[in-house]
Amino acid sequence: MKHLRLILRLLVIQRVLVRHGLDELISSTHLFRPVRFLFLLSPWTWGQRSSDESRGVRIREALQELGPVYVKFGQSVSTRQDVLPDDIGEELVKLQDRMPPFSAEEAQAQIQAIYGSPANEIFAEFAPEALAAASIAQVHVARLHSGEEVVVKLLRPGVRKQIERDIQVLYALAGLAKRYWKDARRLRPLEIVAEYEKTILNELDLMREAANASQLRRNFLDSDQLYVPEVYFDYCRTDVMVMERIHGVPVSDMDALRRAGANIPKLAANGVEIFFTQVFKHNFFHADMHPGNIFVDITDPDNPLYAAVDFGIMGMLDEHDRRYLAENFLAFFDHDYNRVARLHVDSGWVPPGTRVEEFESAIRTVCEPIFNKPLKDISFGQILVRLFSIARAFDMEVQPQLVLLQKTLLNIEGLGRQMYPELDLWQTGQPVLREWMVERTGPKAMVKRFKEELPEIRYMLDQLPVAARKILDRLDEPAVAKQPDRLTQQRWARQRYLAFVGALSLLAGVLLIGQQAEPVWLGWALGGFAAVLLYIGRPRP
Repeated sequence: MKHLRLILRLLVIQRVLVRHGLDELISSTHLFRPVRFLFLLSPWTWGQRSSDESRGVRIREALQELGPVYVKFGQSVSTRQDVLPDDIGEELVKLQDRMPPFSAEEAQAQIQAIYGSPANEIFAEFAPEALAAASIAQVHVARLHSGEEVVVKLLRPGVRKQIERDIQVLYALAGLAKRYWKDARRLRPLEIVAEYEKTILNELDLMREAANASQLRRNFLDSDQLYVPEVYFDYCRTDVMVMERIHGVPVSDMDALRRAGANIPKLAANGVEIFFTQVFKHNFFHADMHPGNIFVDITDPDNPLYAAVDFGIMGMLDEHDRRYLAENFLAFFDHDYNRVARLHVDSGWVPPGTRVEEFESAIRTVCEPIFNKPLKDISFGQILVRLFSIARAFDMEVQPQLVLLQKTLLNIEGLGRQMYPELDLWQTGQPVLREWMVERTGPKAMVKRFKEELPEIRYMLDQLPVAARKILDRLDEPAVAKQPDRLTQQRWARQRYLAFVGALSLLAGVLLIGQQAEPVWLGWALGGFAAVLLYIGRPRP
């Protein structure tokens, strides 16, 4: 039954593409060519759209009809206006916040079902018509009884079932790729789909989104670069989220920003700083930064303030990946391609047998031409294509946990191109990274990590007497054989003391190494010191 549903869904996708006159997509992918004639002869394709409609309109409408997974893809692609044909780019932008809304009656019925009371009782005011609609949810303007103006976000009816159905399609295609595609081991399609599934299903939990928004607001509470609206948790449920309504200019409306006299260069630079701050300082970044989710407060045009919405997709990295990414970025900034190559080997992103010198030369060939150029002269799309070619040559595996970060970086570049093409992405982000690295390796960072690890250290210290007692008991074993003289007793006492100090040093060194504390050499130095003491204090006949 599962396979039958999958086949039927694939056939529906085929039907939608044909009906919207997207034959060229079918022909180019070869996905359904063997059965294409069946659809061309079927009654449902007789209403195929005429050629009067542009290619962009047909693609947008097909994605809308196919559902949220495909709309999300269109939204991501729409941020790269620099690499899209004009007719397609202009239409895909409409997927960001101009999706067809579901009816006012359905919205009010959802409010009734969620709260057990009609909307006009839950809220002092509730606008039944949607303010904006996206692929997964739509928002309505409302006012709380306490007077605050808010937006109420409601999930689309049946959206979970749609997404789960299309995720199965992606898994099926990824399974075929893994089986028949020679690059599948390196590109790991099943892991990428699994990562995407986790991300998009998290979007369906609006309580999770509310918590995300609250955390991001706390991170930027006193910021002069980004404003995050307040969440009203008393009104939030899994299917509904209520937060402060913000007023601003959509970041994509460059004409309005220019008319208002907004400081565009500063706004563009702030966007890059916000990205690096979220990723490296906070380790919590907004990973759905298409223009439909970003507004600009131009109350003070010289100091424009970003305002973000839609916090369903947030990214985090583990400490290992974050540190290696930061060091990679800084090595790129310093043109230290040997360091970049070694970092890739050390992190396990390329096989351990990779020849560092060859990898270094390949990276230099791609990256050296882009430095000291403004954003308008750099195409990250082209650079990524060349880097992927290098990755294939050196058998580099895709890191699924970094896909969200790569997508977000491309979104940032797309926004930067629209706002201020002269922006130097690298030089703007470099100070933030260097400051973070200093914070990670400086005395304050060591004190902070010590405080964080204090409970574990206390536990280890509690275990030290037990471990030391076991060592001392072993040292005392010769006493069973014969009664020692005074000189022997002094020697044993010295051995016990050295063994005790050595055991303390060894455990401290193991603790530091295990926690990857900085400086790294301190743990190894303590371990070496412990080995010397334990050797000197070893039992002797």
